[in-house]
Amino acid sequence: MSEEMKNALRQASKIAKDLTSPMAAAYDYQAVESEWGEWWESQGYFTPSAEKTIPLTPDQKFVMMIPPPNVTGSLHLGHALTGSIEDTLTRWNRMSGKSTLWLPGVDHAGIATQAVVEKQLAKQEGLSRHDLGREAFVDRIWQWKETYGNRICQQYKRVGISADWTRSCFTLDPKLNRAVTEAFVRMFDMGIIYRANRLVNWSCFLKTAISDIEVEYKELNDITRIRVPNHKGTYEFGVLHHFAYQVADSDEKIVVATTRLETMLGDVAVAVHPEDPRYKHLIGKKLIHPFLPERNMTVIADPVLVDMSFGTGAVKVTPAHDYNDFKCGERNGLEKISIFTEDGKINDNGGKFAGMMRFDCRWAIEKELTAMGLWLSKEKNPMSLGFCSRSGDVIEPYLKPQWWVKCDNLAKRACSAVREGHLTILPDIYVDNWFHWLDNIQDWCISRQLWWGHRIPAYRVAVLSESGEKINTEQWVVGRNYDEALQNAQKYKQNDTDSITISQDEDVLDTWFSSGLFPFSTLGWPDLESEDFKAFFPGTILETGHDILFFWVARMVMMSLCLTDQLPFTTVYLHAMIRDSDGKKMSKSEGNVIDPLEVINGCSLDVLIQKLKDSNLSEKAINTGIEGKKKEFPDGIPSCGSDAMRLGLLSYTIQGRNINLDIKRVVGYRLFMNKLWNIFKFATSTFPENFVPDPEFLNKRPNEFINRWIIHRMNKTIENVVQKLQKYEFGMTVQVLHEYWLHEVADTYLEAIKPVIRCADEASKISTANAMFHAIEKGLLLMHPMIPFITEELYQRLPETPWKSISISIAPYPKYQAHLEDEESEIRMENIEKATHSIRSMQANLNLFGKKPIIFIRCPDNVRALIEDQCEVIQILGKCGKVEIVNEVPKGCLMNINGNIEVYLQIAGMVNVQAEITKLEKRKVQLVKTIEGTLKKMQTPNYEEKTPENVKETFRQKLKDSEEELEKINMEVEKLKSAL
Repeated sequence: MSEEMKNALRQASKIAKDLTSPMAAAYDYQAVESEWGEWWESQGYFTPSAEKTIPLTPDQKFVMMIPPPNVTGSLHLGHALTGSIEDTLTRWNRMSGKSTLWLPGVDHAGIATQAVVEKQLAKQEGLSRHDLGREAFVDRIWQWKETYGNRICQQYKRVGISADWTRSCFTLDPKLNRAVTEAFVRMFDMGIIYRANRLVNWSCFLKTAISDIEVEYKELNDITRIRVPNHKGTYEFGVLHHFAYQVADSDEKIVVATTRLETMLGDVAVAVHPEDPRYKHLIGKKLIHPFLPERNMTVIADPVLVDMSFGTGAVKVTPAHDYNDFKCGERNGLEKISIFTEDGKINDNGGKFAGMMRFDCRWAIEKELTAMGLWLSKEKNPMSLGFCSRSGDVIEPYLKPQWWVKCDNLAKRACSAVREGHLTILPDIYVDNWFHWLDNIQDWCISRQLWWGHRIPAYRVAVLSESGEKINTEQWVVGRNYDEALQNAQKYKQNDTDSITISQDEDVLDTWFSSGLFPFSTLGWPDLESEDFKAFFPGTILETGHDILFFWVARMVMMSLCLTDQLPFTTVYLHAMIRDSDGKKMSKSEGNVIDPLEVINGCSLDVLIQKLKDSNLSEKAINTGIEGKKKEFPDGIPSCGSDAMRLGLLSYTIQGRNINLDIKRVVGYRLFMNKLWNIFKFATSTFPENFVPDPEFLNKRPNEFINRWIIHRMNKTIENVVQKLQKYEFGMTVQVLHEYWLHEVADTYLEAIKPVIRCADEASKISTANAMFHAIEKGLLLMHPMIPFITEELYQRLPETPWKSISISIAPYPKYQAHLEDEESEIRMENIEKATHSIRSMQANLNLFGKKPIIFIRCPDNVRALIEDQCEVIQILGKCGKVEIVNEVPKGCLMNINGNIEVYLQIAGMVNVQAEITKLEKRKVQLVKTIEGTLKKMQTPNYEEKTPENVKETFRQKLKDSEEELEKINMEVEKLKSAL
């Protein structure tokens, strides 16, 4: 393609904004970040061709799925961190020449979305979903989704992520719905999905089973009163109740203890250890239930459940309401008696307590047992109590027929994939967690008693006899549709005259089931001939927060191995979790989440508070959230722009598992954007008129040392950045580029070239312009994956070159080039910086900035040969007066030695040396008193035993700081005396 055609194409495509006017005086994120996102999308830069990708090898493409955020409401900073990391990876791989697909999507979030709409319905109309009915209620959720669901995509676009929006998916889309049904049917046919009556985590308020990730545990260290949904008042938790069962036909009683007294209505046995001499004679004896005397209760022996050295050595057994008791019941053939209704009332199995709410019943039982003489005592019992994260309800283990996924063999394959090196988990601190969880995995309950979600494609079979009698069976069939299921049910006919009817399960699937299919359901599976599936499956990497390693990542791996016989990706990278500045987990239910747009655009405290008041949070959560906002953002959140927010979040990834976010740090990167703007503006303003970069410049060796040095540093930065990105060290990448732009380009290079700019040598000016051009261009390219908007804006303002791309987003990423190494320039600059650091240090100590003192430098001949012709550069960088390299130093100079370079600052006429010495001597006296006083306190009797550790640490630090300052002052006094 000719240059004319290429320029014409650039101009035709470059319709985002007019950049012909001069640069603004200061960086304006709103102006800079406008229009680019829409332009990128309109040009199709982020939409790879499946047809062109199919022939490529895995190392020639990059495929990643976005962790689909819940459709409920808006994103928070955790999503922004995920987006920033993943967009950095995506843009870097795209610029590196790979066919790159980053596929976005949104999760229907069954329980969360239904809860939001139910709360809204109750708050605004005073209605429940049952008042509307299933069909109308689901329609209402779809209306809510159409109104609010797209907000997430718009937020992501404002953050600047380069996802392929043409392939964006919603987990209830027809394509994904088909995949979910197919997966269920296949896994059922394999015997991996089965139906069983087992315990689940149950929310009585929502009347549904919930997943482990939706259970939040709170540690209770004392007796604690808690308000429970659908109950009146507050109730005691963290209490251990002791009561006795009467042994039938005996005066003996057997004492048990429980934290859930109401569950004694479901007791069917008391277990003891078979070797316990206290109870051996009671094994097999009947017990009398105080409220249900007709129940067949016995004493059983179970060495697994019972530790004879703990408590009384006797354990009440409630198989229908405790996980350990359920296993005990299975071992011993015990009856499982459920005592709760789905909404948390005592059912008919609870005798006289039937109809009472479960925690009201707890108090009533205590009262009744006391009157019967069976109540003994209660005491505080530290415990971990599980709550439903969606409703605040106390979780109940509840016995209910559900659909389950048999996980043992799936988990073994997932473990083997890591052990054999086919799947890499980073950071590797999570590998042990992977094995621990999967090696001890339990079967997965996938039923949810909701109306919003993928309805389970299972049908209960009923037989209609010739006489018209309908006989419900306990048989279930599955099918991809009603007709297929009905055909599968025909085998249950008892004779040819019978007819079969089927009714679909009312329940829906756990959201994690559909999201577990995301890496391939989004690409057209089960259609293996789909171009997208052939081109982009399996993927490259899965990046997400470490909190869903098991709930999502492990399930994707297991389901992909099960259904496609392939890993869905070969690398898992887990980032740290964002918390608020106090270290608390950011949670919508806590009211402490931050919307990325609040950081990008800024947000006043009043608006932050009003958002909480308008939310569906409880009054308590709203008030707690308001206090948190007032404390953390007394002046609101200042506007930062998307680029600054992204860079600030990425800089945090240098930390460990959690990120305690300080918004001031993000604001600091807003200042960096302004600095970058000004660096570019100054640098390009020095280009000669009509400057055209030399295409062969990097293949030549510039005459000017400073130009060789910046090209060398540019090349080393490229090498360093690529190495950091390959290791997913995003925080370190930010540090490297921050150092490059601020120290090497701005503080050093742009200052050091001022003599060249002022000189009359046109060749040197052109050489410097070329060096500066490459330093700036490559710096923008390196930073683009992290800060896409400002880098595109500045890139478009660079002079035209034959190699310039239409957009920086599709420009080639810089590569390290060995021939650009220049160690001689590196050594020379190291010596120059030794001298300038000494000069600045002395000027700072004597407060001489702006006075331009004369400097003399004495150094070995080999160093002198490197820096003698750079005195003007040292003068500029040191912000001092004339600089001379000498063999003999005049009197009246203050000396500072840095390695093998001696720097002398002439203080005659500038500093009253004696006055400076006197000032320092006074400070020495103060420091000596401080040291003596601190030592005296640390030497008091019983100091080590009686002094709190934090106080001791304060004293240690105070002593250390004082001694170090005293040492520095002594050195400074000696230097000043030498100058007299």
